[in-house]
Amino acid sequence: MRGEPFALCFPSNNGSSCFSPSELPAAAMFSSIAPLVRLNPFHAPHLQLQQEGLGLRKRPAEPEEVSCPRRSLAAASAEEEYSCAYGSGRFFILCGFGGIISCGTTHTALVPLDLVKCRIQVDPQKYKSIFNGFSVTVKEDGVRGLAKGWAPTFIGYSMQGLCKFGFYEVFKILYGNLLGEENTYLWRTSLYLAASASAEFFADIALAPMEAAKVRIQTQPGYANTLRQAAPKMFAEEGIWAFYKGVAPLWMRQIPYTMMKFACFERTVEALYKHVVPKPRSECSKGEQLVVTFVAGYIAGVFCAIVSHPADSVVSVLNKEKGSSAMEVLKRLGIKGVWKGLFARIIMIGTLTALQWFIYDSVKVYFRLPRPPPPEMPESLKKKLGLTE
Repeated sequence: MRGEPFALCFPSNNGSSCFSPSELPAAAMFSSIAPLVRLNPFHAPHLQLQQEGLGLRKRPAEPEEVSCPRRSLAAASAEEEYSCAYGSGRFFILCGFGGIISCGTTHTALVPLDLVKCRIQVDPQKYKSIFNGFSVTVKEDGVRGLAKGWAPTFIGYSMQGLCKFGFYEVFKILYGNLLGEENTYLWRTSLYLAASASAEFFADIALAPMEAAKVRIQTQPGYANTLRQAAPKMFAEEGIWAFYKGVAPLWMRQIPYTMMKFACFERTVEALYKHVVPKPRSECSKGEQLVVTFVAGYIAGVFCAIVSHPADSVVSVLNKEKGSSAMEVLKRLGIKGVWKGLFARIIMIGTLTALQWFIYDSVKVYFRLPRPPPPEMPESLKKKLGLTE
């Protein structure tokens, strides 16, 4: 074994005591070096805070100084827990990425059900029910026929998910900052509705071209079997308008749907933790929190399907026909006609919404993104309302 290259000596009442570095306690070594460090011209305040936080300074801290290391340690703990700050650029980017995964994969997985639903809406005489629709489709096109339109579905709803979830987080924080802490709590349902509507406005512009191509592929036999066939044909026949003529009906369908999807989800999560879950959210494991997310997502999805179904029927018929307007289609379908295929849509949208929220929240957990708990009344508001002594 090699000998120690040097030793450190300290004066004492009995002369002096010498220690090798391996024998010297770390705290004693640091306390002996700390006075020298403080004398150098580059000494910074944060080093002093770290020394106080580690308890290595012998000078007793003043009462007002005690909070400094606590804040420093709390900040360090937060940095270890989360990969980025709430509302940062990285936070929004990863939320958008979560939206791509949650919307793109779920909509693509449910293409067979979506195909049958669209065919019931545009040709109820031939496709009388969800089960009959599956049977007729398999007889005519085979099992592979159920996957028609998967490519525009995946691309379109991935882009929609990017804008929907990413911009929702942006507008939620933006509008919350404009309202202030107290009004954000009092008007939180309106905040969810406004933020989700704003996000969906841009999301539908991203979705419209692929949605138009998907409906043509699924509802017009012989028109096209793939996106590569449908897109050039649509452009040659009607120009760029072919891809965006359904954007207004999309807004009619998707904006109410998304407003319900986000507002109902947020308030359902709040209610579940308050009245159903037997322990506070902070004491729930990540798995338990994700179960609550799934349940709240399914409940929200049922309401979403009901609210948005009439407009969905108009979109399906409009994209199938040439030269028709949304009002013409709505008048022709009538009150009864716009509700065709509702049962299939409830099953599809309920499952879809639950899976989307589950996947989106799982992405947040995986990337260690901040996930604020359900809102609580600010202390300042409690004092104003006389709820605190």
